[in-house]
Formats: sequence, structure tokens, C-alpha cells
Amino acid sequence: MSGPPVVSTAGSQRNQTLNPRKSPFPGSASFLLLTLTDRTDEPNINTKGTEKKTWGGRDSLPQLPAPRDPKILLYNAKQVLSWDPVSLGNDSRPVVYQVQYKFGSSGMWYDVKSTGVNCMNITTPECDFSPNSNSVLWEPEWEISLRVRAKVEDLVSPWLTVPSFRYCWNVTIGPPRNIWVTPGEGSLIIRFSSPFDIHAHWPHFLYYVHYWEKAGIQQVKGPFRSTSIELNDLKPLREYCLQVKAHLVCKKSNVFRPGPLSDVSCYQTTMDATTKLQQVIMIAVGLFVFLSMLAAACFFLVLKYRGLVKYWFHSPPSIPLQIEEYLKDPTQPILDALDKDSSPKDDAWDSVSIVSFPEKEQEDVLQSTLNQSAGPVQQPVG
Repeated sequence: MSGPPVVSTAGSQRNQTLNPRKSPFPGSASFLLLTLTDRTDEPNINTKGTEKKTWGGRDSLPQLPAPRDPKILLYNAKQVLSWDPVSLGNDSRPVVYQVQYKFGSSGMWYDVKSTGVNCMNITTPECDFSPNSNSVLWEPEWEISLRVRAKVEDLVSPWLTVPSFRYCWNVTIGPPRNIWVTPGEGSLIIRFSSPFDIHAHWPHFLYYVHYWEKAGIQQVKGPFRSTSIELNDLKPLREYCLQVKAHLVCKKSNVFRPGPLSDVSCYQTTMDATTKLQQVIMIAVGLFVFLSMLAAACFFLVLKYRGLVKYWFHSPPSIPLQIEEYLKDPTQPILDALDKDSSPKDDAWDSVSIVSFPEKEQEDVLQSTLNQSAGPVQQPVG
């Protein structure tokens, strides 16, 4: 478990407090600002007697007021010391600031000046000593103290000393970034980025996934070292919601700094192989049952309405082409030609159609037909 910030009480330091402030970074909870009232050490200046200097036409003591209201921002990899600027009234000369640090209870102070970090004679009331790829001033488990003073030409202010802190104890961790979820066959594959980039020999992150079936009970899976996590054994075609949480682990000091949960996001799993096979079988069985029922219904309707179906699908009788031509022009010897071309074996009819004619013409046709079909009659020999 993380402990409270280590507050240095050496010297004539007055009331010092730790105030959490709201984070200026989107997606984060709160971050830690170490806020304290001013603690001033004896000024390290040479006043050369009792001579006074004039600022803006007014008499003043030959020293500067110390910076006030120091704050330390520790959020993710961000480490920034800030303070209220020193005001000189009507004096237009620029004020610069100098920041120093020391380790633990050591009495040796060092200027905050390294590759990529320079807080010597700066004009802005802020010193950013965040680690970068080129410079790391101290290890995250070390106890660090800071102090700052103002300077105007040959004038310097008393030192303002900030309470000591340990990064691993006091840092606020943000949620994982860039969460990307890929639904799988009864699973969810989660990929994301760490809250911030970890430098070599720094603490590492452990990740936990909080997930639940929509309107279900929440479950927690972890810890994981990897930023790629797969949730298995999920129900196919179900919607799951999840959140990811990061813990900063400082092994040397045995400190765990948990961060907030990420935003809730929900995804639906896809079908696995077993579910796909079951679905194919169910579709095939359903189709077979449907076709069987349709065939049975059709058969029943045909049996019940057989006469009506026969009427619908039965084609009316048609007159042979030669007869039709003969009826159009009875003078043509079509019947004689048919009688000569056909053999007795071919004279077979399956059906006879009765064609109506005018009465006189009908008698002529019948008489002609009888004469043509009548052959020589053989008399019996007595």
C-alpha cells in the first residue's frame, strides 16, 4: 500500500498541507498537488552594511521576497514544480528563478540542470523535471527535496524549500489509453496502451480487466503484464461490457499505485465453431420439415380437389389438322388421300369427336363418308 507524502520539517518551516486538485488532463481522476505555505531559509546574500536600494523610486530592503505557494504536480510521468511569481512592483527588471534538489536527508544540494532539463535562471515560475528519453534525474523510489529562489541581477531571495516526496508513493496514475477490442468466437481480444511510457529500470504496470455480461454480474481477470489480453470462455452472440485498470508497481519499495478504471465499452461476441455447426444443422432440419409439410399439404389438396385440378389442367380436345382443312374446304379429296396412305393397321382411334354442321351439309358429308368407306360386298356362295 502507498503511504502519505514524506514532509520535511527541518528548519523554520511552517504549516504544510497536501491538497488533491482536479486533473487538467482529460480522462483522468485527480492528481496530487503538494501545496504548502512558504518556508524561507536565511538569505544567502551580502548586504554590504546597511545600504538600501531603490526599486521604482521606493526604498526597499536589499533582498527579494521569496517565491510563495509552491506546488508539485505528479501525474503519470509528469513531474512539475510551480510557484507564484515574485512581484517587484514598479521595477521592470526581469526576475529569474533557480531550482535545486537533494536526496533524502543529505545536506548536498544540486542544481536542476541536465540534458533536456534546465531550471537554472528560468523566467517562468515553473520547473518541469519530468523524465525523458535523454535524462532521468532520480529513481522513482528515492526521496527528493526541492527548493527555489528568485534572483534579480545581484539580488537573491531566501530559499523556499518544498517538502520531500517519493514519486512511487505520491504519483497519480491515469487509466489505460487507446483501448481497442476485437470480438472473437466466444471471446474478446483487448489491446491498449499503458497510461504513459515506462523508462528503463522504472517500475512496471499490472493490468486488470473488469467485465460482465450486460445486466449480469461483474467479474475481474488479472493481473496481466501484457497490453494484449484475451477473455475466453464467453458465451457466443452475447454482449459484454468491460473496463481496464492499471496498477503501477514499484518493487524496491513494495508500493502499488492503482489508477482509475477506463470508460465502459460494450461489444458482442461472435459464434464459435460448435455454434455454427448447430446453426447449420438447425437450418437444414427446419428446411426439411418445411418442405415435407408443404409437400403433404399439396398432396392433400390434390386429393380433396381432384376434379377441380383435373379441370384446370386438362386441355380441351383438338381437331386433327387434315379434318380441319377438309371442313374448311369439303371439295378437296383429303379423306381419299388419307384412306390411300393409311393401312388397315394404322386405322385406330382413341376417341371420336362429333362436329356439328348445317343440317343439309351434314347429310351430304355423312353420305359421302359412307360411300367412300363402303367396300365391295361379297355374297355368300350358296
